[in-house]
Amino acid sequence: MAARVGLTGGIGSGKTTVAGCFAGLGVQAIDADRIGRDITEPGSAQSEQILAQILEHFGRAIMDSQGRLKRKQLGQMVFNSPQKRKLLESILHPPILDKMFAQCQKSKSPYCILEIPLLIESGQHELMDRVVVVTCHPETRASRLQQHRKMSVDEINRVLDAQLSDQERAAKADDVIVNDSTIAALKQQVKILHENYQSMFGA
Repeated sequence: MAARVGLTGGIGSGKTTVAGCFAGLGVQAIDADRIGRDITEPGSAQSEQILAQILEHFGRAIMDSQGRLKRKQLGQMVFNSPQKRKLLESILHPPILDKMFAQCQKSKSPYCILEIPLLIESGQHELMDRVVVVTCHPETRASRLQQHRKMSVDEINRVLDAQLSDQERAAKADDVIVNDSTIAALKQQVKILHENYQSMFGA
């Protein structure tokens, strides 16, 4: 089984870009968000079971006429209610993690990157062999979110206030990547970690 390297960071930090840099070096990168979308798409026995649980707790209003989740509406609902957010996480996190670990177990890489936005908050960092946290300057983060997600300053501040700070995440990290500069500088940081992990995990 490949070693599990958990990758996380706040919104706008660039963790997906970092995962892509690892993938460019031949490392399997597994995205929790993508798996979360897959297991809530109607069509499989597992997804139907998960959707039934979500429907039971959150109501018909968060489903469209085809039985698909209205993701934005559900996201707004849980964002404003820590209790509902924890409930949704209790439904989604276990099957997502199971699928991530199953993919990791089949991997030919000496280690896999497991990109998990709530890695620290969920306590899942304790299940990893290594934890990488991506940080960046608040102004850089805000600029990215305004440019790429068209978020307003108020929206950005609300989301950041609801998340752990970079300092809180970094306190749980084995390795920290600072994504404040160029893509070349980012790739260099990833390359150094990749070489360390290859040595560490027996490539």
